[in-house]
This record gives sequence, structure tokens and C-alpha cells, in this order.
Amino acid sequence: MTQAPTPTADTVRRLVCSLLGAAAEGDVRPAASGAAPATWWVGTRHVLRLAPDREAALRQRRELRLRELVRAHVPVTVPTSVAHGEWAPGLTYTLDAKVAGGSGEDHDVSALGEADLAALLTGLREVSVRQAETPGVPRAAPRPLEALRQSAERAGRHLAEADEFDPARPERLTGAAAAQLGVQPGAAPVLVHHGLTGEHLVVAVDGRVRGVLGWGDAVLGDPAEDIAALALCVGSPAAVRAATLAGYGARPCLRGLWLARCDALVHLADALAGRPSAPAGTPLSALRTRLRRAWEPILLERVTELRGDDPDEGPPPPAP
Repeated sequence: MTQAPTPTADTVRRLVCSLLGAAAEGDVRPAASGAAPATWWVGTRHVLRLAPDREAALRQRRELRLRELVRAHVPVTVPTSVAHGEWAPGLTYTLDAKVAGGSGEDHDVSALGEADLAALLTGLREVSVRQAETPGVPRAAPRPLEALRQSAERAGRHLAEADEFDPARPERLTGAAAAQLGVQPGAAPVLVHHGLTGEHLVVAVDGRVRGVLGWGDAVLGDPAEDIAALALCVGSPAAVRAATLAGYGARPCLRGLWLARCDALVHLADALAGRPSAPAGTPLSALRTRLRRAWEPILLERVTELRGDDPDEGPPPPAP
């Protein structure tokens, strides 16, 4: 198997000049540290993403097609590719126009920003299964909540011993609740971004959500995964309010809440034990912040009594 070349500043500069010609401006610099960075800032107006291997190249080709599909459905900016092709044999690139705004890690989302997130979730559900499968979006089975609950209980005990978590909190995911919150039989999958993290949300100083990046991991699956990601990013109350505005009922909202809480416990406990399960490079401070956000109390969990026949998965998606 041929080893992929290592991108350098000279590689990137030559590629950008071949694409933009006289319009190329400013320095090129890696967007993150690493031996072979895959994302580069190009001046102040562009970002270049290089697929480091064949699998990443397949995801990038799918992402480019998916972005064009969702652009008509979501109210926020989706990155636009100025140019795309191969930077090495079989390895793709896309030169994207930079989306104006700051990171969701740096700016809080306002009430109007929550409405933007609600419209985003609504738009994702408007994409039919057939439309999403055309560019090759894969299906993903819902995660088994009971297995995750058991892992989270063990993680919670370890964090309590390290004085990182209070195990006596009134909120507790029981085995019975995990069974109730599962995806109902026959529930149709929806398009899930599967990466609504702070680094992928572009937020203005006024708290409005202006854009969404990182569409490469999108799947057809459980919408609670996006609700969970938002709970870790903007806090549980804001995430549930956005999902409720998008038309989702109690079951997917509460399932998303508990996915976030279980993930936050497991990721922090693993990081403290030296076996990180969160995305590589996530600092402990960020994992602690996500744990705090996920465990913010919400009124919905205290006033909701689910029944097996509750039609609360949200309005039905378009026919596949």
C-alpha cells in the first residue's frame, strides 16, 4: 500500500495558486497542530481541506454532494466549495469559502440562535431518506441506551471517587427509563448531522447561528444524536428547547438528553484514566464543561410520563 504524501505549506501554496491564480492572497497555515495537518487556513477568506487517505476522500466526495442537497432545506449557511479535485492520486481536496462568524466554543447561543438551531433540525428532517441515500449517506442504527447507561453508571462511580461528579443527583437514568426512551419500532430514520459540536457551529457575536460546518459524518439515523450533541455544546435546556421548537416530542428530547449525559460521564472518566474515548485532543477542561452542560436540569424530565404508544417522535418525515 502506497503511503500518502505529507502535505506541507509549500504543497498547499502551490495548489492554492493553481486554483486562485492572481486572486490568491495571504499566508497559508495549518488550522490545527499535527504532523500532517489536513485543514489549512488560506488567507482570511478560504479554508482548504485535504483528505489524508482513501476513506477520508470517499467521505469528502459524499460531503460535497450532501452539502448541495441540504442547502435548500436549512436556513443557516452551509460551506460552499470554490474548487475541488485531487491533491494527490486518489486523495481529494476542497477549497471552501470561509463562513463568517466565530466558533460555538467561543460564543453563547442566544434565544434567536436557539430558533436557528430549531430551524436547522427541522430542515434536516425535511430531507427524505431517498434524497439522502442518493449521495451515499449511510444508515446508522440507534445506540442501545441500556448498554450506554451501564457504562455511564460505572463512569459516574469513578468520577465520584475523583470528586468530579455528585452521584446523589436527583436525575437518574434507570433501566426502566432506558427501555421507555428507546426508539419506537417503525420510527423512520432522519438525516442526522452527527457532529453539531462547538467547532462546527458558526455563531455571531449576537448569539445567532450563522453556519454549520463538518457534514462529513452525516448519517440516516436517530435524531436524538443531534439533540445530544447540542446539549453538550449549548447546554441541555437550550438543546431541548430547540428540539421542541423543531417539533420533536418528549421521547427523542429525553433520549438525546441522556445520550449526552452518558457520553459526558464516559468521556471524562476515560480521559482521567488515560484511555480517552472523546475526540482526540479534547482537553479535560472542555470535557468538564460538557459534563456540566449535559447535566443542567430541565423541566421536561420532571413533568413527563411516557407511555409505550406516545406518538412523540416528532412530525413524520417525508416519504422515503
